[in-house]
Formats: sequence, structure tokens, C-alpha cells
Amino acid sequence: MASRPCPCGLPEPFDACCGRYLGESGGTAPTAEALMRSRYTAFARGDVDHLLRTWHPATRPTTLTLDPAIRWTQLEVLDRVRGGLFDTDGVVEFRAHHREGPQTGVLHERSRFVREDGQWFYRDGTAR
Repeated sequence: MASRPCPCGLPEPFDACCGRYLGESGGTAPTAEALMRSRYTAFARGDVDHLLRTWHPATRPTTLTLDPAIRWTQLEVLDRVRGGLFDTDGVVEFRAHHREGPQTGVLHERSRFVREDGQWFYRDGTAR
């Protein structure tokens, strides 16, 4: 039985890629880019718990409702600044493609991440 590909676009199967970070027993993403990819995957899979858990408490909404009509179809990582294993902050710029019925769209964002106590969090982002 073949493993499902990861929605984030990397060649690894879901379980070996973003699946390691999602779910109740999910691990901690080692880099800002890994966290961003896991958050994209969480949007694609409807995993609100992962999104809220990885959102920095200073900017995290109290609730989050995802639109079930939106299907996330492709992720492009355009730029990375810092966000590595020994950094405490980082920026990842990406384009997230989606479909809603017959309409297609792209979310282009430059996201800021911070690492506190060894865990990366999404801080905020600027749409492009």
C-alpha cells in the first residue's frame, strides 16, 4: 500500500513529513519552514487544533473556523530568512494556491515565526 503524498509539496509521504507534527501526539517542527509547511498541511486537512497550537499566544485568535469549500491545492516556498535550528526568529514567504468551486486563487504571504522554549510559533504575516 503506497503512502499518501504530503500536501506541503515535499517528496516525502505525509506520515514522514508534516504528519510528524500534526495530531495530539505531534512533535515540534525543527525550523520555521517546517512549521509553515505543517500549518499549510493543517489548512489542507482541516486540522484547526494544530493551527491554534502553533500560533503564538500574543496573536492567536480564540477560535478559528475554516471554510470547508476551500481546497488548498499547492504550496510554493519563495523565500526563507533565518528560521533555522539555532535561530529564535524567522520569515518564510510563500504562495498557497486554492480552489473554491470553479474559482482559483492564491494567498501570497510573508510570515513571521518565533521560537520560544524550543518550539516554533507562527507570529503573524503580511499578505503580498
